[in-house]
Amino acid sequence: MIYQHIKGLLQQALDVELIAIADQTYVRNQVLALLHLKSYPETMEHHTEESIPNLLEKIIAYAVENSVIENVFDDKEILSASIMDCFIPRPSTINEIFQAKYAISPGEATNYFYELSKNSNYIQMNRINKNIQFKASTIYGEMDITINMSKPEKDPEQIKRERELKHDITYPKCLLCIENEGYVGRTGYPARANHRLIQIPLLDEIWYMQYSPYVYYNEHSILLAEKHRDMKIGKETFERLLAFIEKFPHYFIGSNADLPIVGGSILSHDHYQAGKYEFPMTNPETAFTFTLEKFSNIHASVLNWPLSTIRLQSDNKELLVEVADYILTAWKNYSDEHAQIQAFSGDTPHNTITPIARMRENKFELDLVLRNNRTNEEHPLGIFHPHADVHHIKKENIGLIEVMGLAVLPARLEEELAEIQNFLLDQPCTVPPYHEEWANQLKAKYGKQSDLEQVDSILKKELGDKFAKVLGDAGVFKEQSEYERFIQTLN
Repeated sequence: MIYQHIKGLLQQALDVELIAIADQTYVRNQVLALLHLKSYPETMEHHTEESIPNLLEKIIAYAVENSVIENVFDDKEILSASIMDCFIPRPSTINEIFQAKYAISPGEATNYFYELSKNSNYIQMNRINKNIQFKASTIYGEMDITINMSKPEKDPEQIKRERELKHDITYPKCLLCIENEGYVGRTGYPARANHRLIQIPLLDEIWYMQYSPYVYYNEHSILLAEKHRDMKIGKETFERLLAFIEKFPHYFIGSNADLPIVGGSILSHDHYQAGKYEFPMTNPETAFTFTLEKFSNIHASVLNWPLSTIRLQSDNKELLVEVADYILTAWKNYSDEHAQIQAFSGDTPHNTITPIARMRENKFELDLVLRNNRTNEEHPLGIFHPHADVHHIKKENIGLIEVMGLAVLPARLEEELAEIQNFLLDQPCTVPPYHEEWANQLKAKYGKQSDLEQVDSILKKELGDKFAKVLGDAGVFKEQSEYERFIQTLN
């Protein structure tokens, strides 16, 4: 069967134009070498017609069964990526094709690269399809809910290997460095042999675009700096974001905040996230508009959104950058004891911004989400961070994706919500202690249930409300008067 799987993989690669007919023999021989196979049958009755990810899984299973590799997570990942690397052009060729397609249209260029990243199994669709996704109605409109099931669990031998590691390798410096392109991987570090980057000039630097291996939304891409340097939100951030959407007007782009607690998971490498997706935050209602006296020709508004967000719109890119920088500078130094906002503790800053840029009706649009990472005794994980009453659902940082209304919730919730379902149906269950209060509240609110679909609908609705509360906790302004005091400072 292994030869049928290899032939099937070659045929699928031909069908999706990863390779040309003239490449078949070369690629086949490269794959044979990786599997320690010395020959290939001249004739074959048939080949398996499955997807590339499914065929890869069967080939890796063969490699384990025949002692080509050990049955260890990283060994399987390394071989899988190395096999697919045989099917992908070198970075220079991919960049040339991208630029040729960009000359036709930006959308054609990104579509080419996105399909390549999926077909090469760099974006692992089999795993991503395991995610539980639905929309939930809340007071702020529909929210996107994702229970993240795509991150594979490490096997015991993998965990043992990582614990026994003695050496300290610092190459690549982090998961976002350009040195990851084509990196085979090692124990405790992901395989990236089939990883490719697109060069994107921004201002006076070359940045690099890739797609996330675990896409949370359509064309979930990452734009990363060539140099390994810390995240920093400043005037150049706004310039780069607007320059990017000018090049790729069919995408949005945004940045995590640059401070702990309110920032993303990787603050050590300057990067942004982009994509072709309409988030719940894209079209919320406007709470109110206001005038900036120094920039009266900029359209400014406050969104009806749980996180405190100022939206700016203009057809003048340079003016929009100037206004955004003006607001950022003011916010970094802004304190309001009535709203528990303190700009500094000694020399330690607390205020920053999560910015998001998009094109709308040929105008540039910037959302400035005000963030503060201060802690106190009541909220040791953050005053403007998910509070203790929602930690049973979401305890992690609220990064860019969540800010825009897409919840990325932990995998544990799949089994835990099933237990709560049983509880509401008066069936045998084991509700985790940290969910008990919530489960009792639900039973008191909805009473005894007998229909599984109805219970499922209830839990989705209530999960959406919990996520809205999570985002509301992260909002620095809770009342319009608090916004108005800040706007008064701006003016």
